[in-house]
Amino acid sequence: MIQLVLPYPVSANRYWKSFYNPRTKHIQMGPSQEAKTYKTQVQWIARAAGVREQLKCRVEVRYTLFPHCPEDAAKRAKVAPDTWDLSVRCIDLDNAQKVLMDSLKGIVFEDDALVHSIIARRGEPGKARLVVDIAPYRPDWLTQPALAFA
Repeated sequence: MIQLVLPYPVSANRYWKSFYNPRTKHIQMGPSQEAKTYKTQVQWIARAAGVREQLKCRVEVRYTLFPHCPEDAAKRAKVAPDTWDLSVRCIDLDNAQKVLMDSLKGIVFEDDALVHSIIARRGEPGKARLVVDIAPYRPDWLTQPALAFA
């Protein structure tokens, strides 16, 4: 299993930018400079964690997105003990997921088509970060006897 503690991801809304391509004379979409910087950070963190080769098998990705804890967290918790964290600013999990998969592609796994299982959750506000575990995955249906189809 590979575990990486990554910086808080770039919002998918800022991940892509449009630019004019003078050769084709069309507006095209591509990753922003912020997105490229984030992917480079992910690459360095993966290398520091010992990732030397891309996984070329099915993988499961489990990640927890930890939003930044605001200075008034104690006040919020006093007012609404069971729901104070819902008022903390945090990008959506699916927004973080797209950025995460694009950042890991070509670094930790060969292609995001190899991702066969994703488990995502939002963690307790604290130090803003994204903790991701990547492991080889074998679906149950591969180990079960062949099914007869009528």
